[in-house]
Amino acid sequence: MEHGVVTFLTDYGIDGPTLASAVEERGLDAVFLCEHTHIPTSRQSAWHGGAELPRRYSHTLDPFVALAAMATVTERIALGTAVSLVLQHNPIGLAKTVASVDRIANGRFELGVGPGWNREEMANHGIDPSTRTARMLEHIAAMREIWENDEAEFHGRFVDFDPIWSWPKPASAPPILIGGEGPTVLDRVLEHGDAWLPRGATPDQVEALAPRLAELRSRAGDAGREDITVTLFAGDVDKLVLEAAERAGIHRVLFLLPDGDTDVVLPYLDQYVAALR
Repeated sequence: MEHGVVTFLTDYGIDGPTLASAVEERGLDAVFLCEHTHIPTSRQSAWHGGAELPRRYSHTLDPFVALAAMATVTERIALGTAVSLVLQHNPIGLAKTVASVDRIANGRFELGVGPGWNREEMANHGIDPSTRTARMLEHIAAMREIWENDEAEFHGRFVDFDPIWSWPKPASAPPILIGGEGPTVLDRVLEHGDAWLPRGATPDQVEALAPRLAELRSRAGDAGREDITVTLFAGDVDKLVLEAAERAGIHRVLFLLPDGDTDVVLPYLDQYVAALR
């Protein structure tokens, strides 16, 4: 099982290249970044973590810009998003951004995606929140067309373009990690993704994922697919969570780093590495 970290990279915290170098030097396998383009001040949408939204949500760096910088100081670790709100991007522009980052990273980029939870944020992008999942999936399909074809063309409900030329193409096909734990998420993983990215911060939550992981593998086998992996978006480092993830056959665990400066983050990273020994 691989081990990595996920964090909200902010304008007041540790910088991306320092973090990425530290992760690689310590023998970990991945760094993933969260994304929000902005946070509306209305605060009408409920946040799953409680009433007060942490400061980091409105201070995040653009993950793609940050990951490109992180790619230049690393050689081995996977670099990705957990998650990118792809429905809030123009898919033609995002396809180029992802391909460019993947080129800089020599094929190490992974695109974790989710529909998001902040309805006001979506509305500011001109998106009807009731269409967010369908729009996300269509954006993924349109980007795949651009990555895979010299003359890409797409005609859908939300995305429509006649044949286009768009380079660079990715160094390798970026894996699409579908985030979420809802009742239909496995359908989305099998139809649109390369991997599943569920959350599980406690041993009980991870144990509850086990039957769904078995279902995913069974359905993937029936469809002739054996390459679907599972990356767990976890919380703090917890030996019991790691043991539950190992039993469930999870491929990789990402633990959430705090959004502090170097003096905060690097000791936390060292504690994580020590806990894995």
